[in-house]
Amino acid sequence: MGDLTNSDYYAKNQGNDVSSNHEGGFGVSVMELRDLMELRGSEAVVKIQEEYGDMDGLCQRLRTSPTEGLTGDDLDKRKEVYGENLIPPKKPKTFLQLVWEALQDVTLIILEVAALISLGLSFYQPPGGDTCGTAAAGAEDEGEAEAGWIEGAAILLSVVCVVLVTAFNDWSKEKQFRGLQSRIEQEQKFQVVRGAQVIQLPVADIVVGDIAQIKYGDLLPADGVLIQGNDLKIDESSLTGESDHVKKDADKDPMLLSGTHVMEGSGRMLVTAVGVNSQTGIIFTLLGAGEPVEEEKKKEKVKKQDGAAAMEMQPLKSAEGGEMEEKEKKKANVSKKEKSVLQGKLTKLAVQIGKAGLVMSAITVIILVLYFAVDNFVLQKRPWLTECTPIYVQYFVKFFIIGVTVLVVAVPEGLPLAVTISLAYSVKKMMKDNNLVRHLDACETMGNATAICSDKTGTLTTNRMTAVACYVGDVHYKEIPDPGALTAKSLDILVNAISLNSAYTTKILPATKEGGLPMQVGNKTECGLLGLVLDLKRDYQPIRNQIPEEKLYKVYTFNSARKSMSTVIKLSDGSFRMYSKGASEIVLKKCTKILNQEGEPRVFRPRDKDEMVKKVIEPMACDGLRTICVAYRDFPADPEPLWDNENDILNELTAVCVVGIEDPVRPEVPDAIIRCQRAGITVRMVTGDNINTARAIAIKCGIIHPGEDFLCIDGKEFNRRIRNEKGEVEQERMDKVWPKLRVLARSSPTDKHTLVKGIIDSCLTDQRQVVAVTGDGTNDGPALKKADVGFAMGIAGTDVAKEASDIILTDDNFSSIVKAVMWGRNVYDSISKFLQFQLTVNVVAVIVAFTGACITQDSPLKAVQMLWVNLIMDTFASLALATEPPTEALLMRKPYGRNKPLISSTMTKNILGHGIYQLVIIFSLLFVGEQIFDIDSGRHAPLHSPPSEHYTIIFNTFVLMQLFNEINARKIHGERNVFDGIFRNPIFCSIVFGTFAIQVIATIPNSKLRFLRGAGQLTKKNEMPGDEDMNEDNEEIDHAERELRRGQVLWFRGLNRIQTQIRVVNAFRSSLYEGLEKPDSRPSIHNFMTHPEFRIEDSTPHIPLIDDTDLEEDPSLRNTHQPQTGSQPQSPNKNNNAVDSGINLTIDTTSKSAASSGPASPLHSLETSL
Repeated sequence: MGDLTNSDYYAKNQGNDVSSNHEGGFGVSVMELRDLMELRGSEAVVKIQEEYGDMDGLCQRLRTSPTEGLTGDDLDKRKEVYGENLIPPKKPKTFLQLVWEALQDVTLIILEVAALISLGLSFYQPPGGDTCGTAAAGAEDEGEAEAGWIEGAAILLSVVCVVLVTAFNDWSKEKQFRGLQSRIEQEQKFQVVRGAQVIQLPVADIVVGDIAQIKYGDLLPADGVLIQGNDLKIDESSLTGESDHVKKDADKDPMLLSGTHVMEGSGRMLVTAVGVNSQTGIIFTLLGAGEPVEEEKKKEKVKKQDGAAAMEMQPLKSAEGGEMEEKEKKKANVSKKEKSVLQGKLTKLAVQIGKAGLVMSAITVIILVLYFAVDNFVLQKRPWLTECTPIYVQYFVKFFIIGVTVLVVAVPEGLPLAVTISLAYSVKKMMKDNNLVRHLDACETMGNATAICSDKTGTLTTNRMTAVACYVGDVHYKEIPDPGALTAKSLDILVNAISLNSAYTTKILPATKEGGLPMQVGNKTECGLLGLVLDLKRDYQPIRNQIPEEKLYKVYTFNSARKSMSTVIKLSDGSFRMYSKGASEIVLKKCTKILNQEGEPRVFRPRDKDEMVKKVIEPMACDGLRTICVAYRDFPADPEPLWDNENDILNELTAVCVVGIEDPVRPEVPDAIIRCQRAGITVRMVTGDNINTARAIAIKCGIIHPGEDFLCIDGKEFNRRIRNEKGEVEQERMDKVWPKLRVLARSSPTDKHTLVKGIIDSCLTDQRQVVAVTGDGTNDGPALKKADVGFAMGIAGTDVAKEASDIILTDDNFSSIVKAVMWGRNVYDSISKFLQFQLTVNVVAVIVAFTGACITQDSPLKAVQMLWVNLIMDTFASLALATEPPTEALLMRKPYGRNKPLISSTMTKNILGHGIYQLVIIFSLLFVGEQIFDIDSGRHAPLHSPPSEHYTIIFNTFVLMQLFNEINARKIHGERNVFDGIFRNPIFCSIVFGTFAIQVIATIPNSKLRFLRGAGQLTKKNEMPGDEDMNEDNEEIDHAERELRRGQVLWFRGLNRIQTQIRVVNAFRSSLYEGLEKPDSRPSIHNFMTHPEFRIEDSTPHIPLIDDTDLEEDPSLRNTHQPQTGSQPQSPNKNNNAVDSGINLTIDTTSKSAASSGPASPLHSLETSL
């Protein structure tokens, strides 16, 4: 069903139905080809014969040639009719979706709810005046009540900021991955024949009708039909789930499917379906119609392959929870490593911190609520009034918000962010160092690596093979001989053996640059041999043209078991000749004859073989040369040999020559290996080469130093040492071998896997070993997967190796691995730096909020301030500290290992030291700050009181201490100079200065606003004549004082009415003033007049009267101000907020009579008389 709908969609999409395809000039439609590709085995062969006659008929219908390929003039039309070779990738999440996901955070949701409740309640005002007691304090004063909404709104705003920043980070992460993916896609190329030329094409450019050349190690980019194959075996497990390799044959089972791996052999196929029409594509399209979640799951079952979309390389999945690895795990039955070292440690730490924060916040809320309840309802014996309920709720919400804030600050949500930023930043930079990271966590795991098992060819060496010595016709030539020195017969056999018995895709092309070396294409060892043919002044191409690939009778391709390659050709007389080449000791064992100086075969006895090994092969190997033996064998035409009986065929050979091929060590490798050893990483060489060659190269590289105690063994010896009588690998035996092992030669892929597994599972050392492996061949897949970090070669590596790897070395160079180690360690250090910083902030903020709440019933750091601290400290700091560039110093220390705690003793010392210092300063400011700075105390402020200078100072100090601590956090290994290299990181500098600037801007306007608000209220008072003097003294009168006066506006209006009467008796008043008041009343209000803050100019005589009277009449005023000189306040609130007038009006009524009848009574009598 799905197929049909999909094809309908396709037909509509292309605007072509079946018939129009035929009109398009192609004799076969998309649907016909799709039906053909559904068939398997002999059914498919029968169908091709019935419908098209044979393969040539199918090629004609598709207007292509099986030997020369497409001409390349109708590519666009083909794409239009048959589709392009790409599967449209899944749409990325939109920014809004990411915002929605960020909003799902539990702490943020709690905060949002609390903020909304707080916001709603802040607009409620209780009906009764003083009935609600302390709780109502301040809500009566409309100026404050109006400002009550600010906190709720500010919390919501901070939540919005946090969410946007998180979403933006996720979005940029996603974008980076898409970039990474497209880079991987562009790198994937495939060999195609076009216009009789073999060219490398990006997989997306392959079209139906192309002739693709397939070889060992390829990942097929499209569906096709095999035209001609040599010993081809395919791993179809990614599509069928069957792990056995399927033998493909043009006559028996020619169907090749996209996404499957070529495990052996080579061949040519006609591409018949690409993109959404290929078997992989069809499954993808079906998934696309299903649920997105299902899609994720099934996508992995289909080996996520399509060339261009290169889904199998999609790092996105692995970054978002490693689903890909989960599937791989089941598929390969090779357990992929557990959670990366750092992530494991971080998760554990975050959970511990979260729990502690939860406990602290719960205790804070409980203490606040209990204190409030006990104080109001027990000590002051107030009833719970229904009309006051919203006020009480408002208090509880305030306490709850304080609790949640403690939790928000305690939970280090910056940690995952820091890790992401650090990894994403490193991955981006590692690209420049030729490391293409496919799985994010590999980058950090690499920093903990303790062992590297490296391939020799191409990684430690240049992989430019050149033949430098040979043994032909009983003569050992130390350099390539002159062609005249060899007999024509030997030379012919040698040239033919090399030219025909090598992949036809292997070529030596002229140098691209002038004076450059010729370009080697294909298998490098074969290139070395073809180079020998050219050095002997012969050419291989005419010989290949004479016997094209399809005329080769039988090919036994190279594989890791055979370690040789043989090709059979039919001679003109009907007899057969087989040419063989391979590792010299393996091929020589199968030789019974050898060509002598005349080029005639002579008997080759076992003792001759031993002598040859000693005199020729070992000396070559000790010079670091790889030795290849070339041989041949003739078979009669009748009876034809049983070609499938391989053991009989590959025997009784005649040796032609032994060639010594040199692969020079890369110039930068010895230095890189010294750096690894200094960094505490053991480098081991695992190679398929001869042990002497391997040892010689290992000495050149510096992996082994003569005179050291090390093991250099081959695969046979290795297996003998680690396996018991039953042939099972024993970990105890393995533990005796691996610590000293430095070179493993002639190793099979299984040996490599066994070694890696043995080192990883070993419990010899207290720290479990973290192993990195490099590989390029299909056979390296299992070892690459098993390793903690697998490095595949970007140039020489097969698709299978790249698939199994975590990091691709785009330049195949060992020194790039050292860079990966440096970046990995840098990631680890960046996280540690951030942790040190974050934990100091958390410890201090939580303790301050907690103690503050318990002692003063209010957190000195408000919710909004905490969120701001959280924002700058989490988000900005993680950005600043996670982008520190790595230094060479990182390679001077040993790896951390798996079990080392995340927080080292030095860091603990730093955290505690800085934490104690910060707490001492903040508590000093909190409890004696008002005395030090001579300002009003901010403690015990009631609900909705405006910000006090006192708490603003505490907030500023706290933030600036964090800011400087950010600079301290740059060093975590006890270095003295924290400024070292600070300007190398512009991001860090800009964040520190930016945060400082925002902090300055954020805290200044409060006082300005306060002044403006006061100014607005003053204009109201200016309606009263005679009040101008207050304006002059604006600066001196405290804001709270002004708030007090505003509460007495009514008083002033009353007095206004008697202003005129006062003027009438002005003369009388002034004389009386001198007589009565000077001796008596001044002392009585001395406390008031001498206190500079409340000094009022009395240049005009009538104002003091009003003011004095006003003081007499309003005793609450006097009581409020007396404490300033020393006596204890009667109200619990020392902050001169306007709300005090409210509180004191209710509390201090008893003192009225005392005040009136004090020594100032003459004034009182005067007022009465007036």
